[in-house]
Amino acid sequence: MTNFNLDTAHSSIGFSVKHMMVSKVRGNFNEFSANLEGNEQDLTGATIDFTIDVASINTNNTDRDNHLRSADFFDVENYPSITFKATDIQSKGDDEYKVTGDLTIKDVTKPVTFDVEYEGKGTNPWGQEVVAFSASSKINRKDFGLTWNQTLETGGVLVGEDIKIDIELELNPA
Repeated sequence: MTNFNLDTAHSSIGFSVKHMMVSKVRGNFNEFSANLEGNEQDLTGATIDFTIDVASINTNNTDRDNHLRSADFFDVENYPSITFKATDIQSKGDDEYKVTGDLTIKDVTKPVTFDVEYEGKGTNPWGQEVVAFSASSKINRKDFGLTWNQTLETGGVLVGEDIKIDIELELNPA
């Protein structure tokens, strides 16, 4: 088993949600950590966990980011972190996996499955080996206590329920 160090400069945790039922708002978390221990070419026996600093949320709009940090949404004062810990990893073949784990947001823990793809291995310009993975999933924000919304005069709601999560990881073997 290899222990991998996260390269935060070349990794991201992003999300998107419907706004006003028609468009999408995208954002990311600027600060997070990840632990991966295993074989990058066979994740089935790996240990994987993440911790996200919720206050680092960034949607390129200060007012919206502050609202997301408030008690209406993430309540970062009381729940500063989002965590994920893998509990089951299944190979789908062709460098693809189903990674299921416990996702905790605002002290609500639910199982979530990510589609994960091993993107490959390379050597950076400084001679250090790197490996990369992409992961995606979709959750219903209401399942995690993120229930704030506003009804629109034209019908529908301001914020969609489904959140699409996209993760890009670049890691260095320790």
